[in-house]
Amino acid sequence: MRPGAPVRSLVLWFPDWPVTALARERAQPLDAGPAIAVMEHNTVVACSAAARAEGVRRGQRRRDAQALCPGLAVVAADPMRDQREFAPLVAVVEERAPGVQILRPGMCALRIRGPARYYGGEVEAARVLLTALRKGGGEGATGAEGGVEGVRAGIADGPFTAEQAARIGTGVADPVFVVPNGGAAGFLAPLSVATLIDASAAVGSGAELVDLLARLGVRTLGQFAEMDPDRVRERFGDRGVRLHSLAAGQDSREVEPRVPPPELHREVAFEPALEMAEQVAFGIRIAADEFVARLGAAGLVCTELRVELRGDRGERSERVWLHPGSFDAASVVDRVRWQLSEAAKEPEGKSVLSSGVSLVRIAPEAVDEASHHVAAIFGSGPEERLHHALSRVQAMLGHRGVLTPAIGGGRWLAERQVLVPWGDRAVLAKERSRPWPGSLPDPLPATVFPDPVPVQVASPAGAPVDIDARGRITAPPAMFLEGGRRMAIDAWAGPWPILERGWDAARARRAHRVQIIDAEGMAWLLVCEDGAWVAEARYD
Repeated sequence: MRPGAPVRSLVLWFPDWPVTALARERAQPLDAGPAIAVMEHNTVVACSAAARAEGVRRGQRRRDAQALCPGLAVVAADPMRDQREFAPLVAVVEERAPGVQILRPGMCALRIRGPARYYGGEVEAARVLLTALRKGGGEGATGAEGGVEGVRAGIADGPFTAEQAARIGTGVADPVFVVPNGGAAGFLAPLSVATLIDASAAVGSGAELVDLLARLGVRTLGQFAEMDPDRVRERFGDRGVRLHSLAAGQDSREVEPRVPPPELHREVAFEPALEMAEQVAFGIRIAADEFVARLGAAGLVCTELRVELRGDRGERSERVWLHPGSFDAASVVDRVRWQLSEAAKEPEGKSVLSSGVSLVRIAPEAVDEASHHVAAIFGSGPEERLHHALSRVQAMLGHRGVLTPAIGGGRWLAERQVLVPWGDRAVLAKERSRPWPGSLPDPLPATVFPDPVPVQVASPAGAPVDIDARGRITAPPAMFLEGGRRMAIDAWAGPWPILERGWDAARARRAHRVQIIDAEGMAWLLVCEDGAWVAEARYD
């Protein structure tokens, strides 16, 4: 083979991979769920077959997609999820044909010469890989170990042409398409120059160049390939020459096999399944020691830990745990026990794992260099002692036994007061940085009641005080009744309106805040809503 000549390549394409990755993470079949669209920057990047049947297409704006399919379930794009769910499938391919290059999650390439000689031909090799991917981890496997349907395979000279063969030449009936040796230029010729944008992993960003070609009347790859290379270089530079060679079927890129990452995860299967959390925790102690030792041998420590629990009836509980420093074996065992005892329960209290635990899998979600976590010669002082003390208390009391405060967003003080378990990252339901019209400015009250305290406010004549539809107080507040105590009001200020979701009649909320100072000098923050008064907070 002459230097720089295209290498026969096989590209495996997983259509709509972001949607497939989401279904695999949720351990549910694609055809059983609602219409789903994965969005990035309010643009559809992938959609399910049910959404496509309603007219949703890749590249649509969010409002257009929802207009076509009002019941569309919108999910944010998650590159980490796509990569995490794609890695086990790449491992399945590597078991039968080593030397795989991940072009992007949902698409990989490899040289076809070796597998073709071993399996008796290019098409035979592709079908062996498709069968392996369809079976996945075998019968009964779910999630990351389950198989995947609908994978397409393209074989051609160079990864770029093989990718187009997988996208354009394959179908449900025949998922393998082969472009004959030397036929890449003829296969690519009728394709639109916009193909150079779609194959962004191969050619980079070429939107400006493709737009210019279209304005020059160059519509197809064949027309672009017929242009003189010297003129292309003069007009478009080196990037244009690169795109020109791809359009002519002269993709000289080598497939760059990835170096498989070290196996850092650990799994423990229980037969028969264990019912008690302490039994499971005891059963994974050796695995936790091996997990930390493997990381240490690679010069790494785990800062985020993924724990996956599987029930004897196929249930699954998965969670990522954080650590203020790095995980040791004892803290790994604690997280497994906590997840079994409380994190594996739904909000209504129903256990996710309704049967015994049959498998525990621990894997590093994020790692760091061990050198960054080496203790100083004289220790880290009060910070290190504080961490050890709080970690020991948390190990005895449970995951939510030690909480640290964080400030969230929202109009109500109870929403802004967020308590986070020690070591966890604060996950805010409402972002603090967003504008919240009607929220209380600084200085904020020192005591915020988790549940507002019912109170009564009366006028000098003893009549109840209310706030009308125009936001005006009906009478000056004079008496304040709270918890059986009746006190005079020395000063008051307000009211200030709080308006929420005025466009939604079912969830709309309208209330007013009033500040008062009672006869004992205590300041209160009151809320009047629909004629009822509550104390939201107190200025201690």
